[in-house]
Amino acid sequence: MNPEDNFDAIWRPDVTVATIVPSDGRFLLVEETIRGELVLNQPAGHLEPGESLLHAAVRETLEETGWTVELTHLIGAYQWSTSDRQRQFLRFTFAAEARAHDATRRLDDGIVRALWLTRDEIASESRRLRSPMVLGNIDDWLAGVRHPLGIVRSLLLAEPEAR
Repeated sequence: MNPEDNFDAIWRPDVTVATIVPSDGRFLLVEETIRGELVLNQPAGHLEPGESLLHAAVRETLEETGWTVELTHLIGAYQWSTSDRQRQFLRFTFAAEARAHDATRRLDDGIVRALWLTRDEIASESRRLRSPMVLGNIDDWLAGVRHPLGIVRSLLLAEPEAR
């Protein structure tokens, strides 16, 4: 069978982006409500149609935290599935430097607040982490995992306007 004949049957993971934003020994996180639970996550979200991974990471960080960031590195690509295996994710995690904060910006629906926590504070909240990628990505960054942004290439014709 030609795969193009059965296009809808092809498995596709949710493609997401996240940013690790360190500052003075703390990391920028969001507290958000997911299915009635208050969880912790990096600024993260889904790649939108026609959007590059780099643009998505900057956009999601701004929308969820009010922080404008400058990406510095790719930390890695991570594959994870929920415990019931109903959803599978392919997450691209970037490192970024905080540049400016708009404290008046309305945050995305479901986001309660942005906060800065140390690695130990995050680890002590392990039961509240949205996924194991939250602490795992921070530990990779702390271990010095860094890849140049140039390895992430976009062949899109035009980038959507930033919001």
